[in-house]
Amino acid sequence: MPIILLVIILGIVEGVTEYLPVSSTGHLILATELLGYDADKWALFNIAIQPGAILAILVLYWKTFRDVLIGLWKREPSAFAFVRNLLVAFIPAVAIGLAIGDSIELLLGNAMVVAVALILGGFAILVVEKLAKPTDRGGVANVTLGHSIGIGLIQCLAMIPGVSRSGATILGAMAMGVDRKTAAEFSFFLAVPTLSGATALQLYKHGSTMEPGMGSWILLGSLVSFVVAVVVVKAFVSIIQRYGFAPFAWYRIIAGSAALIWLAAR
Repeated sequence: MPIILLVIILGIVEGVTEYLPVSSTGHLILATELLGYDADKWALFNIAIQPGAILAILVLYWKTFRDVLIGLWKREPSAFAFVRNLLVAFIPAVAIGLAIGDSIELLLGNAMVVAVALILGGFAILVVEKLAKPTDRGGVANVTLGHSIGIGLIQCLAMIPGVSRSGATILGAMAMGVDRKTAAEFSFFLAVPTLSGATALQLYKHGSTMEPGMGSWILLGSLVSFVVAVVVVKAFVSIIQRYGFAPFAWYRIIAGSAALIWLAAR
């Protein structure tokens, strides 16, 4: 397969899965393996194309970010609460990532870990969907400080490939009483500092090892992921408000089971 086609496919996978509770990292690892490439060698690429997905959130929610900036200038309490909640939710990922990041990287090419995590995560979603009773409503700024800290801690589970950063944060928020729409938007906004930090760290640590031409591949992959993510995020909010997260749970269980069978048969 031509490298450019692989780059486009991985960009599509990133754009489709980054904000869905299905694990973008897990899908990128499985897609790379399925297409016959070494997942370890493409691990840096898979992380480095995340800026495309980040840009999608900045574009789709530009009015929200604009209003927060204006609110900070005017010293509005809601704007400060918005920033505070995202900052305290971001800090645990920074601390744990710096502390055990090298150990986590060893899992980034392990397709078996991904398959098992997909299945377990699917069942976790079904349980939370059944038991969650939303009490906090009204946007990210209205989420309590305690819940924001809890969401940040739960996000760290997504360092295990296959768990899903968006799934962990959304379902963790719902388990603490945050309504579906607010939980999803909290996850979207939290992705901006989290993915930016992860990308910057990986490029700093491994940028010198990039193969010739990978910079161009990363730009193309980021562009593809941006376009796809813009479409997917819009649809995702409508789907969860109408059908909940159960469709994604069953998808995870089926995809994880299929991956286990495929890996065992190789």
